Amino acid sequence: MLGAMAASNYEIRICGRLSEPVLARFGMLASDVDRVETVLHGLVRDQAELHGIIERVQSLGLELVELRRLPG
Repeated sequence: MLGAMAASNYEIRICGRLSEPVLARFGMLASDVDRVETVLHGLVRDQAELHGIIERVQSLGLELVELRRLPG
């Protein structure tokens, strides 16, 4: 199937410390705070879910610092 993406673990770095209500919007991902960034990480099932996360970051007015697929 063209464009199909296997489930993978991702790390998403967002500028600033997110509040609990904002973190709740990303409930499917775990979170950590690293200096002045919030790091979201977890399993993303497919490309549609990944795009949904990116759109959520944008709609909340957050600054996306880095998005990367983790090995393994």
